[in-house]
Amino acid sequence: MANHILSLPFWEGFIVSSVDVVDNCLHVRLAADPGCPLICSHCGTPAPGVHDTVLRTVRDLPMGGLTVFLSMAVHRLKCPSCCRCCIQTISWLDRHARVSRRLAQFVAHWSEKLPIAHVCELTGLHWGTIHQIHRQALERKVAALPPPQPTRLVMDEFALFKGHRYATVVLDADTRRVIWVCEGRSREAIRPFFAWLGPERCRRIRAVAMDMNTAFDLEVKHHCRRAKVVYDLFHVIAKYGREVIDRVRVDEANRLRDDKTARQYVKRARWLLLRNPGNVPADQTPKLAELLAANQALMTVYVMKASLKELWQPTDPWRWRWRWRAAWRTWQSMALSSAIEPLVRFAKRLALYWRGILARMRWPMHTGQLEGINNRIKVMKRMAYGYRDSEFFFLKIKAAFPGNP
Repeated sequence: MANHILSLPFWEGFIVSSVDVVDNCLHVRLAADPGCPLICSHCGTPAPGVHDTVLRTVRDLPMGGLTVFLSMAVHRLKCPSCCRCCIQTISWLDRHARVSRRLAQFVAHWSEKLPIAHVCELTGLHWGTIHQIHRQALERKVAALPPPQPTRLVMDEFALFKGHRYATVVLDADTRRVIWVCEGRSREAIRPFFAWLGPERCRRIRAVAMDMNTAFDLEVKHHCRRAKVVYDLFHVIAKYGREVIDRVRVDEANRLRDDKTARQYVKRARWLLLRNPGNVPADQTPKLAELLAANQALMTVYVMKASLKELWQPTDPWRWRWRWRAAWRTWQSMALSSAIEPLVRFAKRLALYWRGILARMRWPMHTGQLEGINNRIKVMKRMAYGYRDSEFFFLKIKAAFPGNP
């Protein structure tokens, strides 16, 4: 045991009276510094009268590889200004906290970069304590953000759990701030977002980019009557690749079952057909040209995909949208007259969404920025080996993407 009278800046208002080392733990006993006045935690004025005293033990940052425990007497004061009994103000310790602010800040900082289990190993704190400290830090960070005032939104979903369980993310397209995350992708799941947004802010929404999700579409049209729904090119082309090009490729391979060489040639060309022409490797270009020249159906759906992508390019001013409609009718007519069943079926389904494609000319938006955020969300989930509490996970996402200032 060693006895000391030492004042340290990170334990303001107290002096070190004794230090003990027991079982790799540093026990520090603090005494009140007579040179520091007692301050009421309610009104912030000096309150010299002591009502009662309680002995508290709290954790602090480890020192020299030793776990640090601080023991001190904390006073309840009789405050003459607010006429009540209040706990004394301790600048480095939050009220009712069992860890110092230094340790809490250390935990909050590393919890953003490491899984909670690793932070437990660093500090020796219990998992629940780390979780609570990190959650409180996230809540303070999100609460400090200004209320969002979006005019354009981006909506998409990501896989939350296995078994087709999804979560919906809503992004402010102008500030790139995640303003809402909820479990599910149905109308009932996203309806609380519009209730939270309120009628006034809903009226300010001018455009919402999304994939062809009927639930999102209907809910946006119900709450944001002035908003235009903009369908994302990437999702439509991905759907075209799955439902048209892949289906036609399989059908052509089945048709060529008697010609094994040609059948294998078509079967193995999946990724070659799904690539954009500009992304085809130079050594694969002759192979693609030979494949398309030899198969009329594959050539048709491949060329129709390029024509479909051109409908998303806003080359003309909005006032010339009649030109887009003429191009749209031409594409529809060519698709329906192709006699290729997967292409005809896709064109009929796409005809229901033409307004959302046309809106791309007026509002050149896409979900690409949210797709990038979703990929980072998946990295967060993998680093933590999953989250036990979805609400905490959503809070972590909001804090991680506060948007541009």
